[in-house]
Amino acid sequence: MLPKRILILGLGQTGLSVLHYCLARGITPVVMDTRSHPPGADQLPDTIEHYFGELEHGGLTLAPLLAADLIIASPGVPLATPELQQALNAGVDIIGDIELLVRDCAKGDKPVPIIAITGSNGKSTVTTLVGEMAVEAGIKVGVGGNIGTPALDLLLDSDKKAASELELVILELSSFQLETTPSLAALAATVLNISEDHLDRYDSLTHYRDTKLGIYRNSALAVFNREDDQTWPSILLATDTVPTSSFGLDDQAYGRIEHDGQLWLSRDCQPVLPVSELKILGSHNQLNALAAMALADKVAIPQEAQINVLRRFTGLKHRCQFVADKKGVRWINDSKATNVGATLAAIDGLANNSQVNEEKIGRLWLIAGGQGKGQDFSPLVPLLKDKLAGMVCFGQDRQQLLALASNTEEVADLEQAVAWCAAQATAGDTVLFAPACASLDMYGNYQLRGEHFIRLVEALWVEAL
Repeated sequence: MLPKRILILGLGQTGLSVLHYCLARGITPVVMDTRSHPPGADQLPDTIEHYFGELEHGGLTLAPLLAADLIIASPGVPLATPELQQALNAGVDIIGDIELLVRDCAKGDKPVPIIAITGSNGKSTVTTLVGEMAVEAGIKVGVGGNIGTPALDLLLDSDKKAASELELVILELSSFQLETTPSLAALAATVLNISEDHLDRYDSLTHYRDTKLGIYRNSALAVFNREDDQTWPSILLATDTVPTSSFGLDDQAYGRIEHDGQLWLSRDCQPVLPVSELKILGSHNQLNALAAMALADKVAIPQEAQINVLRRFTGLKHRCQFVADKKGVRWINDSKATNVGATLAAIDGLANNSQVNEEKIGRLWLIAGGQGKGQDFSPLVPLLKDKLAGMVCFGQDRQQLLALASNTEEVADLEQAVAWCAAQATAGDTVLFAPACASLDMYGNYQLRGEHFIRLVEALWVEAL
């Protein structure tokens, strides 16, 4: 039962979904946002009391927070915010929209099982794969969270007029969302990998990692990455408190074996699918496929449905997406690479692509830059020495990237970066846009950044009519 005095902190698409959720239950919440004109403000009913752009001494307006019985906070607002800490100390409960979904899924005689997916990289790919496998198997599934549909909208039918009859929910969850979802008890949960990210919000990599690992608490199955010991449940939980499974590139559990003269994805040493039949490239995507198989097995999705999806899945936009071949130069868009780990994986994916040999890749040019979020960029140094012909840098933290090596170049923006690469690259080369940084210094999100890159590439050497 929801209390009557609810405050929604942060509007936008997710805040609006929470608003509609409350209104449908006869509760008129208060809405707060630090922006004077937040997205979705024009959709608020006139009866909604709101606090937009009103700050006290540089912080959130405290009185409405303390007057609430429940605060439903946007993932972008840290629980460590002083005003939220004061509210917590005053006995105000603070949760996120995912928590509301989790509570609803647990209701009734037949609770809706949840698959929960997190990690520094690959979350959207694995979430989409498992969702498509469920659809292929004829399961009524809702896919959302940190991807696509706001979580609470999954509870409605396609017209958003009636309750949906879901049989399964698959959630991509960020560390921010996990902070405010204490009741999560997934049927299967995974942490795909851990690399430095969001260190502008967390005080250490350990703090960030442990927040991610919280997804395993109360899960019926913890699926971890054998290749990354930072994902292991034993770091946070006693080994006998949760059943485990794992994926990796050896022949154990969900893994990879040699069979009939080639590499195959495998389950308990039994061949499942030749790696050559995957359209998503690189060892990191093989790990993503294996993680999806492990999660799908837990909800009894038939192997045939899993294989059908793995064979046809071509990847997600802005994730190592082939854009164009211009004068023999391949241009790749990986705007979703918002941290160093994702950039390393993108480069590895190109280098280990059995369908694109070294001769076809030629020299590799990297476009990087944006908001570094407190990361250590030094893992890029060996690549600048051995694998990259050069790196062109733009954005807020470009100076940190420039300092890594001598084969770097500074430009003002993405347009200049594309022009610089076009001038340097020759037929047979590859240009990879994998920024290793967030986009918010210059773009609204990584999608807008990726779309701008695509437009810039498509405009190269356009013949005048």
